[in-house]
Amino acid sequence: MARMVAERSDAIASLAEVFREHGYEGASLALIGKATGLGKGSLYHFFPNGKEEMVRAVLADIGQWFEDSVYSPLRDEEDADAAIATMLKETTKYFRSGGRVCLVGALAVANTRDLFAQAIRGYFVGWVDALQAALVRQGRDVEQARILAEDAVLAIQGAIVLSRALDDPAVFQRAIDQLHGRLAFDGTALDNSSGKRSF
Repeated sequence: MARMVAERSDAIASLAEVFREHGYEGASLALIGKATGLGKGSLYHFFPNGKEEMVRAVLADIGQWFEDSVYSPLRDEEDADAAIATMLKETTKYFRSGGRVCLVGALAVANTRDLFAQAIRGYFVGWVDALQAALVRQGRDVEQARILAEDAVLAIQGAIVLSRALDDPAVFQRAIDQLHGRLAFDGTALDNSSGKRSF
């Protein structure tokens, strides 16, 4: 059932689900109208530039959620381990244990990628940068923290795809559980030959 839409922001959640399920090209105005409860005139009132503006609004909303719920704690929370645990918990809820498409990831591999390149890049760079900052606060080397942060985001995105492809939420949960172990850090673990921490 379509939600009551009194202003532009009320339509964002419904729009996001339409684009997740049907993609940019497949999301017709009929599907969008059915999901939002808005007629064509109302849709263009709220989004004068049509589907492109709708997707940009959805991406801005996604970006703000990740900033508040994931990136900001990773960057700013004093307890890096707690911030990383929050990231894993919140992303598990957000992606519904792998049952929900990552719209940003889907747009990144679609032929509309260039249209939304700035928002797509900002989402992934923001995530990797913020996680790297938390890993450095744990005591890790900057370069190793970068590699581990990239690997973690890659693992989450890959787990979403595989979990949906196999229709098996356990795939996603296993990936998250493995990341819990990989991102935990024992500051006393050192590489005996170099005196550097081993990862």
